[in-house]
Amino acid sequence: MKTAKLIPFVIAILIFPICTNAAPFCSCGSTRYLKLQNPPMYGQDVREIQTQLKNMGYYNGPISGMYDNITVKAVKAFQQDMDLEVDGILGSKTLDKIAELFEQPVANLEPEKPKGEVSLVIFTLERQLIVLDDGKPFKQFPVAVGKFNTPTPIGVFTITQKDIWSGEFGSRWMRLSVPWGIYGIHGTNKPWSIGTFESSGCVRMYNTHVEQVYEWVTIGTKVFMVGGVDGPFTFGLNTLSQGSRGSDVLEVQKRLAGYGFYNGAYDGIYEHETQKAVLAFQKAKGLYPSGKVDAATYKELGILLFE
Repeated sequence: MKTAKLIPFVIAILIFPICTNAAPFCSCGSTRYLKLQNPPMYGQDVREIQTQLKNMGYYNGPISGMYDNITVKAVKAFQQDMDLEVDGILGSKTLDKIAELFEQPVANLEPEKPKGEVSLVIFTLERQLIVLDDGKPFKQFPVAVGKFNTPTPIGVFTITQKDIWSGEFGSRWMRLSVPWGIYGIHGTNKPWSIGTFESSGCVRMYNTHVEQVYEWVTIGTKVFMVGGVDGPFTFGLNTLSQGSRGSDVLEVQKRLAGYGFYNGAYDGIYEHETQKAVLAFQKAKGLYPSGKVDAATYKELGILLFE
């Protein structure tokens, strides 16, 4: 192989390594390393660490969100006690140790296993995951779900992939059959986020909990993602346009198909065919043909929120 042809091939391998347990490309984001610098690092992740170190007795300063000298001093004290490299940098090993200690109270689980067919129900508003055994509630776990502007998908899906992983995805990853993006049920190195609306759409669990559920489910296990009474529109009637993705887009596609304006895939992706159908629907109903699903278009589609 000539050198000119080999270089792009090598670059491709470096960027996309061949690995069966490659990190899922979900939008949960990556954890940044925190260190002392000028200007200081600042953010919610720093506040979270300051809070956890304060709870453990290592930090006695204000929860400022600023990675300053007093925060570095607390991190170093923690690292020394945990036999970690004492460098004051909040990297993966230090964060994982903090997470491990935080999660200890939920680490002891009953050894009982479901005996029949397993399925999962996730109540997004309640932030709860229920394991069903032959359709009957077997076990319940707290979870974190998507923020209101990056909601967890609503609908019926299946497990399509299982992987053992680490880092921000925790110790286990179970991908869901969501057609418009990569979403999954996974662990976390931020266990203090459990019980909140915190993720970019994935379902987070304590690592101890997700490891147990991981052993009970198989590829093809059904997962029922439940919202409020408004279903796919639990988080409001957002204006939809080219590039929009989600459960709300999927429902609009179904409604347009029901009215005879759309015959494309139900994939939750607002692309050309969906926009074309919206334009045709708007013209037929005497609406302004913007190609966007706005309040008037929702009304004509028969999509109204419960009061």
